[in-house]
Amino acid sequence: MTVWTWIAVALVGGAGAIARFVVDREVGRRFGGAFPYGTLMINLSGSFLLGLVTGLALSTDALLIIGTATIGSYTTFSTWMFETDRLAESGALGAAAINLVASIVLGVALAALGRTVGGWL
Repeated sequence: MTVWTWIAVALVGGAGAIARFVVDREVGRRFGGAFPYGTLMINLSGSFLLGLVTGLALSTDALLIIGTATIGSYTTFSTWMFETDRLAESGALGAAAINLVASIVLGVALAALGRTVGGWL
C-alpha cells in the first residue's frame, strides 16, 4: 500500500463522516421524532453502496478507499446500537424492535441488490 493510498483513505474517510452528519441532519429535519430515521437511512444507503462497490470487483486499493474508508466512515454501527438502546430504555420497545429488524433485513437485502447491480455494470 502506497502513501497515496493512505492519504486517500484519510481524505475520503473524512468526507464519508461529513456526509453522514449532513444526511442525518437533513433526514432528522424532515422526519423529526424520537425514531432514528437518519441513522436508518444512512446505514441502508451504505449497505446498498457497499454491495454495489463489491459487485464492481474493484482493485484492492480502490475497494479499501471506497468501501472501507468512504462507506465505512459514512455508516455507523455504534450509533445504530446506541439509538436502539435509547429507544428501549425509554419504553419504546416496538420502535427499538423495528429499528433492529428493519436495519438488518433491509440492510442485507439492499447489500445483495447493490452487489447484483454492481455485477451488471
